[in-house]
Amino acid sequence: MALLELKNVNKVFQSGQTEIEALKTTSFSAESGQLIAIIGPSGSGKSTFLTIAGGLQAPSNGEVFINGNDITRLKEKKRASIRLQEIGFVLQSSNLVPFLNVSQQLKLLDKVKKNNLNDKQLEELCESLGIRDLLKSFPSDLSGGERQRVAIAKALYTDPSIILADEPTASLDSDRAFEVMDMLKKATTTNGKTTIVVTHDTRLVDYCDQVYKITDGQLRLIEEMASV
Repeated sequence: MALLELKNVNKVFQSGQTEIEALKTTSFSAESGQLIAIIGPSGSGKSTFLTIAGGLQAPSNGEVFINGNDITRLKEKKRASIRLQEIGFVLQSSNLVPFLNVSQQLKLLDKVKKNNLNDKQLEELCESLGIRDLLKSFPSDLSGGERQRVAIAKALYTDPSIILADEPTASLDSDRAFEVMDMLKKATTTNGKTTIVVTHDTRLVDYCDQVYKITDGQLRLIEEMASV
């Protein structure tokens, strides 16, 4: 089953008298249990693709389906509700609340969404991410890598159908980056999620079922991973 589907989607921005097509006409489908990488240089359209796929911005044309729901023309309140239930975001900036400690960051999510991980599952998640000893720490006490791992924990804590990760390993050393990819792979296959990792780090593609490359807003599937 396709948990995420884009049909003939594009995104055009106006810059003065000039139109810039940040994402060219794109059709894309991601199935349950798939871990997909989208690689490309800065400015290639990766973030535009990700924000449209996650319902953070609307496409100029085309349709976006999340777990069978057409979110393209929904009002923002309804679209936000679907995002909350279905999608876990891991962004480059960790987006942590500065006056809450790590444990409070996670438990804050219980106020806006039900059916999150139980205490045992949360403990296992924190252990796997190496943040169990950081639960009482505030964002200002954490390194960049630690903040990123907390952001990943927040995304997984809500048990989303779809995980959208924008450079999730950018602040991590190689060993921790590979551990994070192992964890995302396990969460994807074991729990039937769809995970899309937007990255410029081609070392991560070995963990993925499919690899796409985006160049100048044009997305294409790479058939032979070895040629990436």
